[in-house]
Amino acid sequence: CEECGKSYRLISLLNLHKKRHTGEAKYRCDDCGKLFTTSGNLKRHQLVHSGEKPYQCDYCGRSF
Repeated sequence: CEECGKSYRLISLLNLHKKRHTGEAKYRCDDCGKLFTTSGNLKRHQLVHSGEKPYQCDYCGRSF
C-alpha cells in the first residue's frame, strides 16, 4: 500500500485494504470504531468484543 506500507500477497486484498484510506470502508464496529471493507470482516471482528468462540478444533477440542 502506497499510503501506509502494508503489503499483501494478493492484489484483491490490497485493493480491499486501500478502501480504508479512501473512506470506502463503510462497516464500523460500534464497540471500538474500527473500519472494515466487508460486513463479513466486521462480524468476525465483533467476536473479539463478545468473547464468543464459535469454532472448535477437531483435533484438540479447544474453542476459538
